[in-house]
Amino acid sequence: MKKSFRGVLNKINPIKELKVGTILLMILILIAIFAPLIATHDPYVLNDDVTVGPSSQYLFGTDGLGRDVFSMVIYGSRTSLKVGIIAAAISSVIGTLIGGIAGYMGGKVDKVISEIINMFLMLPTFFLILIIVAIYGSSLTNVIVVIGLTSWTGTARLMRAQAISLRERTFIKSSKTIGESNMRILFKHIIPNGIFPIIADSTMAVSSAILSEAGLSFLGLGDPNVVSWGQIISHGKGYLPHSWWICTFSGLAIVFTVLSFYLIGEGMNRILSPKLNKTN
Repeated sequence: MKKSFRGVLNKINPIKELKVGTILLMILILIAIFAPLIATHDPYVLNDDVTVGPSSQYLFGTDGLGRDVFSMVIYGSRTSLKVGIIAAAISSVIGTLIGGIAGYMGGKVDKVISEIINMFLMLPTFFLILIIVAIYGSSLTNVIVVIGLTSWTGTARLMRAQAISLRERTFIKSSKTIGESNMRILFKHIIPNGIFPIIADSTMAVSSAILSEAGLSFLGLGDPNVVSWGQIISHGKGYLPHSWWICTFSGLAIVFTVLSFYLIGEGMNRILSPKLNKTN
């Protein structure tokens, strides 16, 4: 166990992007876990101190309703992580299954699935999300599911390419020869051996999901019952430029989060791609 852990550390240490991204993400996770202890006020409570600037009492100032911006940003980390991770997991599972089936089966199955993927790629995804959320409601669950169901195409194309490459390998042909079923080969050999680029891609999907949720909240289509960074920015835009702090700190939180996942994804790409390691 110790040897395997040291092996993982030895791979991570030379890659600065992965180290920095992991540290930033750990900070974010700790903030989300201990939000009730870190927050100085209840983020939902309104008071008479409206649009008060940053001070010792209100670290990030207050918004137009008198709510403490610092506490809202802290609690907003929970919403963003929940949306990003769950939506990315949904899109990764769907994309992996669809791409794996298309690439491995080939022929007419591949053509039909590829056309479906191309159709989704041509659709303006964000506007599709807007329409669905507007019709079915803007609860956090709906937002997560909609983002997950509309962002799987990139993963599907990546997995399809992996499956096309793997199906020509000797061990796959040997599995066919000994009579293993297509489903068994797909789940036992194709997906496990082609999943590594998907893992790196999933970190980027988390960033994309967080930005999508922030965009929806900014447009007023997020869940009004939870604190969201996009929601804070949407409220704060009406108070610019004299109350700059309302939008600034929540915007920086989004940048911080997206940057951490981007760095992790870039670092994982370097670990999983020997070509990138040789060029550095």
